[in-house]
This record gives sequence, structure tokens and C-alpha cells, in this order.
Amino acid sequence: MSRSTAGWITRRWLPWAVLVTAVVLTGALGSLGSKLSEVEDNDVGSWLPGSAESTQVIEKSAAFADSEAIPAVLLYTRDGGLTADDLAAITAVAGRVTSVETVAPDVVGPIRSEDGEAAQLVVTFAVGDDGWDALPDLVDDLRDVATEDVPDGLELHVAGPAALGADQADAFAGIDGVLLLAAMGVVVLMLLLTYRSPVLWLIPLFCGLVSLGMAQGVVYLLADAGLTVNAQSAGILTVLVFGAGTDYALLLIARYREELHHFERRSEAMRHALHHATPAIVASGATVVVGLLCLLFAEMNSTSSLGPVAAAGIIVAVVVMLTLLPSLLVIFGRWVFWPAVPHFGDPDRGERSLWGRVGRRIDRRPRAVWVGTSVALAACALGILQLNATGLSNADTFTSDQPSIEAGEVLAQHFPGGAGNPVQVVSSAAAADEVAAALGDVEGIAPGTVTEPVVRDGLAYVEATLSDAADSDAAADTIDRARDELHAVDGADALVGGNTAVNLDVQRASSRDNAVIIPIVLVAVLLILGLLLRAVTAPLILLGTVVLSFGAALGLSALVFRHVLGFAGADTSFPLFAFVFLVALGIDYNIFLMTRVREESLRHGTRRGALLGLAATGGVITSAGLVLAGTFAALATLPIVFLAELGFVVALGVLLDTIVVRSVLVTALNLDVGRHIWWPSELGRTDGGTKTPPEQSREAVRT
Repeated sequence: MSRSTAGWITRRWLPWAVLVTAVVLTGALGSLGSKLSEVEDNDVGSWLPGSAESTQVIEKSAAFADSEAIPAVLLYTRDGGLTADDLAAITAVAGRVTSVETVAPDVVGPIRSEDGEAAQLVVTFAVGDDGWDALPDLVDDLRDVATEDVPDGLELHVAGPAALGADQADAFAGIDGVLLLAAMGVVVLMLLLTYRSPVLWLIPLFCGLVSLGMAQGVVYLLADAGLTVNAQSAGILTVLVFGAGTDYALLLIARYREELHHFERRSEAMRHALHHATPAIVASGATVVVGLLCLLFAEMNSTSSLGPVAAAGIIVAVVVMLTLLPSLLVIFGRWVFWPAVPHFGDPDRGERSLWGRVGRRIDRRPRAVWVGTSVALAACALGILQLNATGLSNADTFTSDQPSIEAGEVLAQHFPGGAGNPVQVVSSAAAADEVAAALGDVEGIAPGTVTEPVVRDGLAYVEATLSDAADSDAAADTIDRARDELHAVDGADALVGGNTAVNLDVQRASSRDNAVIIPIVLVAVLLILGLLLRAVTAPLILLGTVVLSFGAALGLSALVFRHVLGFAGADTSFPLFAFVFLVALGIDYNIFLMTRVREESLRHGTRRGALLGLAATGGVITSAGLVLAGTFAALATLPIVFLAELGFVVALGVLLDTIVVRSVLVTALNLDVGRHIWWPSELGRTDGGTKTPPEQSREAVRT
């Protein structure tokens, strides 16, 4: 941003106008953002790749069953065997459960197990417009009715997709409020520790809340226009906007505080702060936005939709922090920094700061420092070999015990493992009998469980039960065998779906997304760094440090997941999400540091510029990293393994970035490579050391 462009802040009425505009927009967009959960789409189809076979089955099977219908299994058990009274009571329950709201009248059962110790009823919910969010209350109502007037000792377990969906909905319930409170707590604590002011923290916190309210309003409008938004993307939006927005605020406040030593008028100090900080903040935000928009190339709907949701939030955060934040700081004046008020003419701590001293130590042996640091990070990256990112079973997706998981395990002890999660097949009507026969011959399909084909509008629909648990590897293999056999039926155009097929298609689409999107993100980030730093060498080196940092964070996290937290593995999309967030956000700190190093190198040369840049930005980068790490760590408050793992790896990666990679490794490389790091720009040939006229003018003001 040029000084003339940043000059708006010196006009007395404009900061007030910005404040009034922000209040109005917050009221308008915030009211929409409060209704964001109403437009969330958490149905299975909204997460799946549109081209997947299981997605096509969901679409075509709608002609045979209500697409909003979700089955639940009422499982009754008694050790030693069910009695006649038990069976009579279960039969009576089958007649009563239809009184529960949205339960379909065609209850299946009782179906007795071969061991005589269990019987099941299969009921179906029609969840309607409330969808996923309605399941917890519906399952509770079903459980209440199903336990009335049953003999003592007869145990009830509620299993099946409806029970699992209810537990998932409970896990995400209040996600926005929980994450917002956790993120706010972290931000307040870090701002208090950073500035030791009882007042200053209120300004960036207020701006963060404004950013989040506006961002949620914008996302609501996008969702209303057709963009898929789910509970997962809404939760990530909260921590991303709050964390990244506070980072941008810290960078601007740090530069403003520095300029207050050099300019008597606070508006003039803010003008210079905006002039120097805006390019870094805009470039940082643009990098994150571009990295997130690369997710649009994903096959997974849930992954591709996250890109625009999160990108919209970052854009709003950047705009707010470059308009509302400086306006409030100028309006309130220097006193908000009390008790450490920066006065005009006070000397900068500069190289006497902690990071200034660290820089001088690195300068003694920069090559040994960057080689040793790189080797240590590479050793940490070896932990990736412990990462099992091949997907999670239903039981492994939660960090705590869930009723539906326990019920599913009991169900598998008495009935075929896939009970309650049928294989669904859609084919042409003409080949219906042949498809049903072929399905019954597939290894892994429980004998005698293939239903009679239902024919409608030229299509046929068949179901069957898996012999193995629906979320097991053996069940996935059965789906592959079924597809091979049924695809070979001439003229059938058979498609195999169901919950197991959905999980299988998700795993394969996520693996494809990992292979395609990660290289795209790397290229996009490299181009942005090249344009910002006007060099080739520096962007290549910086990108290498980011990849190394990502590998170290993922490797250390994998060790913690397996050997400390006891997680069974990771979701197949986990590496991609971790990569996008760590690389996009990690580049932020590269940009914060290197734009300042380049600024100082133009005046003092690369070696001196590297030390001055670290001294000036080391503290704010560390503070920003702690804030962002803390906000992402808030994801661990949710009982979902994927989000807990994502929060942990991003928090750990950000800390590595700010404390080790950015401040130590990059500084050592700057010092060792020297002016060649700016190749092929003019700075790479001359090594700077000269003041441009604007800088000479600024020096005159300072003195």
C-alpha cells in the first residue's frame, strides 16, 4: 500500500466513518450469520464425490424409498436366551414405536438371532427438513417408548445409521459456541501476555468478533446461493477467522507501536504502519485464500466446499483488520497501550530484544545452524511412517465412548456384522432377477439375505446384508467383489451402494484429492512468494522450509496419535487438510519475516537486514503463532478424532514454524546464502545498503 493510499487514516472523520460502517455491516451480516446452522447440509450425499457409484445409488434409490429415511435397529438381548414374555413384549413394542414422530408404520421384526439371546426391530425415521440435527431427539423418544413395559433384565441397545447419526449430531452440537469461547479465551490470554495492557486486548478481540460475524453472514449468503456448508466447515471457519484475523491484528499493532516512537501524530504513525504492514498482510491473506481455493479441485464435496467457506472468512478478516482495527487504534490513541505507552522519541529495543540476541548467536555459525535444524526436522518427519491415514471405523471416529458404537458391537455378536447397514443395488428392471442371483453368490454376503427385487420406472432395487461389520476392511472387500460381479451382468447397468460403499468411495476420493491438490497448492504458494519477494531463490528456499516443517509436524503428531492418545489412525482426508492449513498458514510467517528482511536489506544489506528483520518481527511472529496454535487446539474440545487430530497437528506445526523454522532456520539460511537469496532481482546483485528517497525522508523525521 502506497503512502498516499494509506493516507486515508490521517483524515479525522474517516476512522469514525469506518467504525459506523463496520457496526452497520456487523448488524446486517451478523443477523444472517446467526442463522448459518439453518442452511447447513449434513446429509451423507453432501459430503460425497458427485461421480461416486454410491452417490449415484443414493440418487436413483430415491424412487424406491424416502431419501430422508434413516433406519434404526432396536436390539433386545438377554443372557441365557429370550423368554416368551420377552418376545411378547418386543412384539408389543413393534406396535407402539410407530407413535414416535416421523417413524414409518412398516416396522420389521421381531427378528430372532440364531443363538436365541437377541431379537431386533428395524424402524425407519423420516427426518424431514431438520435432517441430521433432529436425530438425537428422535432417537431419545424411540428409546423411551422401546423401554416401556418390558420385563426386567431385557436390555435395549439402539444401533444402525440413525443411532450413529444422533451421536455425531450430539458431538457437533453447539460447535460454534464451544469453539468461539475456547478461541476467545486463548486470544484474550495471549494478548494480555503480549501487551500486558488491561485495555488494548479489547480492540483486536472486538475486531475478531466483527470479522467472524461478518464472515458467517457472507457464508450464509453463499450457502443460500447453493454452496454446501456443513458443521465441519462451519467449525473450521470459526477458528480460522478468529486465529488468522488476530495474527493480522498483531502484525499491524506491532508495526504501529514501532512507528509511534518515530511520529508524534498517531494518525501519521498509523499511515506509515499501514504502508509497511499492508503488503505483508494482503500477501499473507492472499496465500491462504489461494491455498484454500485449491480445494475446489477436490472430488469430495465436503472438501471442495470448505475452500470457498474458509476463503470468504479470510478475506473478511483481512479487510476488517486493515480498516476497522487501524481506525479504532487511532480513535483511542496511545493510552490503550498503558502501562507501556510508546512515546515519541523513545528508542527502539531493536537488536537488544530476545530475538535480536538469538539472531546474533545464529550469525556466528549460520550454516551449522540451518544444517542441524534441517536434520532434526527431517528426523521428526520420519514419524510419518507411523501414520495410518487409511480411514477410520465408526468406533474409531470418536474420542470417547458412544452408545451407537457399543450397540453396534452387541448387534454384531448376535447377527451378521452388516445388519442394519444393507448393501443397496440399483439396476435395470430387465436384469433384476439375474442381479439378485449374482449378488447372493458374492462372497461376504450373508446367505439368504438378498431381498426380492422391487421394480419401478424401469429400475430395480435390491438389498442384502454383509457377513462382516459394515465398517470393516472385509466388508469393503465384499463391496469390491459385488461391484465386479454385478458390473459384469450384461445389460444390468448395476450400481452398488450403501454405507459401506459410501465409506469406500470416500477413502478413494480422498486419496485422489491428496495426490492432486497438494502439488497445486505448492505451485500456487511458490508463485505468490515469487511475486511478493521479486525473486526465485528465496521462494524456493522458503517453500522447502514449509514442506520440511509440515513433515516434522505430521511425523511428531503421528507418534503422539498412536503412542500417547491411542488413536487407531487418521481419516483419509486428514493429510490434505493438515497440509493446506499448515502450508498456507506457515507461509504467513515466512511473509511476515521476509518482507521485513527485504525492507531492511534494501537499506542495510542482506546480512544486516536478516538480523534487523528477525529482531523486529520475532516477537510478533511468536505471539501470532501462539494465538493461532491455541485457537486451532480448541478443535480438540470436540469428541471427533478427525477434528482433534487436525487441531493438534496445526497447533504443533504453527509452533514449529514460529519458534524454530521461521525464526531460526530461515534466518540462518538468509545469513548463509546472503544476497544470492534475492536472485535474480537487483537486490541479489547489489545487496542493497542504500536508502531510497522515501527512507531518507523517514530517517530525517526520526532524528
